[in-house]
Amino acid sequence: MRVLPLTLAAAAAAALLASAPAVLSTTSTSGSPGSPAAPAREGSVRAADLLARLGGCTAVSRGRYRSDDGTRADIPVCGTRGAVYWTADMDIDCDGRPGPLCNDRTDPLFSDSTAFQQPDGRYLSAETLPYVVVPAPSDIWNFRDHGIGPGSVAAVIYRDRVQYAVVGDVGPGDIIGEASYATAAGLGVRPDPRGGGTPSGVTYVVFKDARVSPIQDHAAAAATGERLARKLLEGR
Repeated sequence: MRVLPLTLAAAAAAALLASAPAVLSTTSTSGSPGSPAAPAREGSVRAADLLARLGGCTAVSRGRYRSDDGTRADIPVCGTRGAVYWTADMDIDCDGRPGPLCNDRTDPLFSDSTAFQQPDGRYLSAETLPYVVVPAPSDIWNFRDHGIGPGSVAAVIYRDRVQYAVVGDVGPGDIIGEASYATAAGLGVRPDPRGGGTPSGVTYVVFKDARVSPIQDHAAAAATGERLARKLLEGR
């Protein structure tokens, strides 16, 4: 999703070699740069149970999204009574408040702002707050029409893991499949914005009319997400 022209990419790569930290890691990572090692599981709802409950797709989008520039538009947004969801890749969003892991040295596409802010006016921290990116409203789909906005609670599923998050940023209107550094790390996905992420197999479930405040309260998002995930499993 995050695209850099080849000429700029070459220059950025050279700059990164000179300025990037030797190891891009957090307290939950080790080994190669940006590679999480056995992050702690969040909640007790099983990924397989959630995916089985979602089943097939009843599309709520009018069209389909691309996973990246230049790829085929083949990803619909699907809906249930209490949530919307899509299955796509995961690109790493490092935007927002700069830190040791997300800044203009570690990420050639870094932006120091996010679409949504904390109540104190500061932008979100991608390296500490699990958040997901929704596509900007368009003729394809408008997230606002489904009771979704800043702080809406999400469950992100990858392999056997569930990571709870909030809606924290807005991306291009025709591309889908992006989440913060912290979301990726929590799922065991390599969170390096320069080449991390995963090309497929991530399901993003965003619950309707369920927001936490303040937006950066991850404990509240996890508790709400776990409750709503169980409700989804029970068919309510």
